[in-house]
Amino acid sequence: QVTLVESGGGSVQSGGSLRLSCAASGSPDIPYYMAWFRQAPGKEREGVAAINSDGSTSYAESVKGRFTVSQGNTKNTLYLQMNSLQPDDTAMYYCAADSSLQSVVIGKVDPSIFEYWGQGTQVTVSS
Repeated sequence: QVTLVESGGGSVQSGGSLRLSCAASGSPDIPYYMAWFRQAPGKEREGVAAINSDGSTSYAESVKGRFTVSQGNTKNTLYLQMNSLQPDDTAMYYCAADSSLQSVVIGKVDPSIFEYWGQGTQVTVSS
């Protein structure tokens, strides 16, 4: 069983920044493919950002140029630096992991293909 723990959410004003962190632990102790999703009230969960196995990054169109996804020095850690936050970014942000994925187009991926999910961290952006 794998546990994902997100942190770093909070409330900021429009134009502000936040940095989300996600750490995966559990068994088997292998490298997992990890990604960020978000879900706003009344909306479907959507992909935000991911790092593919070849090192390339994938971003949703709505966050390109504002968000940066990165991996930590420790295996199975993932970060999301969010700059120029807007009220439309308000959502619960989730970290997801999978043991077999190598690459996704995060803006088109079906969230249900990911095996493991964190509890989420709330991001609220006020105007």
